[in-house]
Amino acid sequence: MSSNVQPFHLAFPVNDLEAARHFYGETLGCDEGRSSEEWIDFDFFGHQLVAHLAPEECGHASANEVDGQQVPVKHFGVVLTMPDWHALAKRLQAANMKFIIEPQIRFQGKVGEQATMFFLDPAGNALEFKAFEDPSQLFAK
Repeated sequence: MSSNVQPFHLAFPVNDLEAARHFYGETLGCDEGRSSEEWIDFDFFGHQLVAHLAPEECGHASANEVDGQQVPVKHFGVVLTMPDWHALAKRLQAANMKFIIEPQIRFQGKVGEQATMFFLDPAGNALEFKAFEDPSQLFAK
């Protein structure tokens, strides 16, 4: 992996731009960039996330088992530092977020040990935020 990581760009469907604006802007704390009547750009922890109005494409369905829990197959998110992960978990708990997978440590005591949490945005898009005490574990086998 390059040490000069560039921001990624992800476009995804939503069924309500105002709900997306509130969730990504207020709940997650992402600054809003450009927008139109059909899309909104967000600064998603340094990455470009674009919510596009496309109600017919919203939702999630499939899940796979990971460390004993059902993880949504289609999901996105960010690897944060451990302090930032804890701060976000507290922020979401204070906002009464309904978690798919509550904030917890996965693969405890094993290769790839990580903090993780899963939840849905208002359009049903699954998000995962994770962190590692030891960042070298991100791609460890």
